[in-house]
Amino acid sequence: MAPSVNTAKELSIFLVKAMFAFLEAAIFALIPKPPKNVAGEIVLITGAGSGLGRLLAVQFAHLGSVLVLWDINEEGNEETRRMAWDAGAMTVHAYTCDCGRKEEVYRVANQTYKAFLPAMIANDHGHLVCISSSAGLIGTNQLADYCASKFAAFGFAESIFLETLAQKQNGIKTTIVCPFFIKTGMFEGCTTSCPFLLPILEPEYAVRKIVDAILQEKMYLYMPKFIYFMVFLKSFLPFKVGILVAEYLRALHFMDSFTGQKKKD
Repeated sequence: MAPSVNTAKELSIFLVKAMFAFLEAAIFALIPKPPKNVAGEIVLITGAGSGLGRLLAVQFAHLGSVLVLWDINEEGNEETRRMAWDAGAMTVHAYTCDCGRKEEVYRVANQTYKAFLPAMIANDHGHLVCISSSAGLIGTNQLADYCASKFAAFGFAESIFLETLAQKQNGIKTTIVCPFFIKTGMFEGCTTSCPFLLPILEPEYAVRKIVDAILQEKMYLYMPKFIYFMVFLKSFLPFKVGILVAEYLRALHFMDSFTGQKKKD
């Protein structure tokens, strides 16, 4: 009888906790969670020399964070540093670093997941942000290599979060960002046939949503919101119906006119 009693007790506890979790989610959907204070917090931004990285640096400068800027482009990184100063940053450090080379990362400041996560665990404090993609949720033709890297980034970040959760490191937060195409130049030429549902995102809008998600400690951020619905449909629709939806949205033609980022002379 004891195992049955324990099982019933565990089920009751689970149901009560689940009910409160749903209630909490509903409340925060109506009333946004108060943003946390990141003034004085060290914010490391990779790819800070342009695009989203630069805009994120400026936003966190406004919030009073201590900025550590990394980019392979020294000139672009220095320009971001000046912009961060102009935005009111108290402290900004800029380093030239090729984040694709392990020896470069360790040479600069030992700041990869592998290197800085132990310090976060020791202090039970930190926030890991992974910029994945909608292409890390749903495969896209003509983007096999990109999708593979973004699926991997999503899975890695989610797994690391669960590792910290299992170790009861509740002070370490994670935010995984999955946007549709953003007008940073990387996907120059790509199109969308349904701009109302799947607009190509403005960088300023994307950065504002990313910062808000970090400050509110959201685990997942998909942009636009229609991506949530697409992932939901993918979970239960018959495969052939899913293909029909993709054809209706002309998702198989997003990349037809892709030209890529223009190189500077």
